[in-house]
Amino acid sequence: MPAQKIDIGFAGGQILSVRIDEGVLGDLRSALDRGSGWHDLPSEDGEIALDLSKIAYVRLDSGEHRVGFISADS
Repeated sequence: MPAQKIDIGFAGGQILSVRIDEGVLGDLRSALDRGSGWHDLPSEDGEIALDLSKIAYVRLDSGEHRVGFISADS
């Protein structure tokens, strides 16, 4: 199963971009539902220890990248 890119946003504005397996994403969501504390997040770049109380959001990359121009006729 291919890894999925996510962005983890923290209170204060920092953003951490990581690639994780889908099962790992489910574990992270479960940990966030449980509340604060520390959570070890295995990623393609190694294991990351997260303080869950500092996470403001998790954004999933849709994989859809659009490049183009808007026509003047639109």
